[in-house]
Amino acid sequence: MTTTAIADSVLSTIGRTPIARLRHVVPVGAADVLVKLEFFNPTGSYKDRMALAMIEGAERRGALRPGMRVVEFTGGSTGSSLAMVCAVKGYRFVVLSSDAFAREKLLTMRAFGAELRMVPSDGGQVTPALFERFKKEIAVLAAEPDTFWTDQFHNEDSLDGYAGIGRELLEQTGGRFDVFCGAVGTGGMVRGVTRALRDGGSTARVVALEPSSSPALTEGRGGAHHVEGIATGSVPPHMMDRPYDEARAIDEAEARAMAKRLACEEGLLVGTSSGLNVAAAVQLARELGPGRVVATVAVDTGLKYLAGDLFGG
Repeated sequence: MTTTAIADSVLSTIGRTPIARLRHVVPVGAADVLVKLEFFNPTGSYKDRMALAMIEGAERRGALRPGMRVVEFTGGSTGSSLAMVCAVKGYRFVVLSSDAFAREKLLTMRAFGAELRMVPSDGGQVTPALFERFKKEIAVLAAEPDTFWTDQFHNEDSLDGYAGIGRELLEQTGGRFDVFCGAVGTGGMVRGVTRALRDGGSTARVVALEPSSSPALTEGRGGAHHVEGIATGSVPPHMMDRPYDEARAIDEAEARAMAKRLACEEGLLVGTSSGLNVAAAVQLARELGPGRVVATVAVDTGLKYLAGDLFGG
């Protein structure tokens, strides 16, 4: 769709996000760093791609029909995206979330008409125990009549949604990048992008990222952290067969510092997980040196985090 076309609905505006080259946070003598600006999606997050793919995939299979409700547990961005898609398509959406996640995200889900049910955290932290509580409660909801659970951690349709990022990267760069890196939540983004890159003939190295305080991929153990949307404390199903070339753990303090630098130096207002992606990309750029290219993703807008402690609120 061109920028002059009229979209049939807001759902038709998902994807086709721009790429920007970073100019200030990348040191002299390093590789170029390109960032896919996923906050251009309707809810300000790349989760819009996943939500639409999961809902429309279920509709095609007959697993989701008019009059049914949709349920999911989420830190907020997936919930906001699903709430938006369900609002357009006319499905009731019941979502489990927690006080561990940004209040802006909780309010956004409600604004789109979702029924929000809260699950308490351990002191406002993202922990493996919180996700165990989510799993127990969602199992009860999913067993009720006329209910479709999107089950984002196992849903194969989500990979098709995220594959669009990989296809767009290849098209927008002409395939000229050496490394792609991205943080792992469900693992769907890294797996979907990897699939698209390989299908498109790219040999770019894929690096999966996580916070060093919850190194499930790199050390096999979970832990508490404050990077919303990633690192549930265990290896997600989409990552079990290691669809990446390398896994790296990045210090959360570095991610937060980078998020602040991106706002002040590059004009990019993003959250901590995007800061983690860029911190890793800059690390890789130093290692690769000039003449090479690292690509990553700004996963969502920093407007979702203004009331928290990231920007001193």
